[in-house]
Amino acid sequence: MAGSRAAGGAAPAPLTLVSGPEELLADRAVAEVVAAARAADPSVEICDLAPGALQPGGLAELVSPSLFGEAKVVVLRAIQDLGADQAEEVKRYLADPAEQIVLVLTHPGGVKGKALLDAVRKHKPVVVDCPKLTKPAERITFLRAEFRRQRRAISEEAAQAVADAVGSDLRELAAAADQLIADTEGTVDEAVVARYYSGKAEVSGFAVADLAVEGRLGEALEQLRFALDTGVASVLITSALATGVRQIGKVAAAGPNARDLGMPPWRVDKIRRQARGWTPDGLSVALRAVATADAAVKGAAADPAYALEKCVVAIAGARSAQR
Repeated sequence: MAGSRAAGGAAPAPLTLVSGPEELLADRAVAEVVAAARAADPSVEICDLAPGALQPGGLAELVSPSLFGEAKVVVLRAIQDLGADQAEEVKRYLADPAEQIVLVLTHPGGVKGKALLDAVRKHKPVVVDCPKLTKPAERITFLRAEFRRQRRAISEEAAQAVADAVGSDLRELAAAADQLIADTEGTVDEAVVARYYSGKAEVSGFAVADLAVEGRLGEALEQLRFALDTGVASVLITSALATGVRQIGKVAAAGPNARDLGMPPWRVDKIRRQARGWTPDGLSVALRAVATADAAVKGAAADPAYALEKCVVAIAGARSAQR
């Protein structure tokens, strides 16, 4: 990502444009502005609007100075989807911005909403570029940067091994980095990754996920119990289940272009076989089950093991129901 940053308690710039299609980088860019604003003023008000949530005339209310002059951060996401009247509201505000207001606009790039985007750029915003990382080398660089952020190191060979196992999705790569950092010490090399994924993820968590998405309920539950009995963390299992379901959706949606997703060819072929019998409705059911289980194992339920069993049953059933 490119762009200046507020640091050391300095207030962020009054206007930031987060531009590009990579959602993880965009979310982090927005979070950095919010964190800088809070560091400068802990009482700052944050208004983060989801795409489509801005109502006609709503911007004027959001950016109106408060009676006591408190600072405010207003985040407008996906400005390419704003209607003509809402886009004009943004332009009018930019022509006469309010003090104590930090405005953050996100745009995925492309031609949609280009007129508004050009108007924003005329006001010299801080620009944070969030390009899609399409090349394997870029994803390796990203992974190594994730480790540096937490003052850890990973060898290039180890980063390649993680990318081969996880795929091209940046959120999943970031989650894999976080898990490795939490579960290991020192420099992560290829041997550490091999032990980690072979000893835990592929044999246990990913084995459960593979069986569940293939509808093999009895075997999936047996592997789940084995994984829990041998000490595999519940969060690793939910992560593997989420990865398994999401990758089926990605490969199915990509069709003949699935090999462009950045996964190893053998992985694409395996997921194609697993995807047979799944429908979009079935995948939606499975993803909701994974989200529920993820919350449960992170403290929302008293019995994580039972929550995982329910999740596996739901995933296998969502596929079986499509046969």
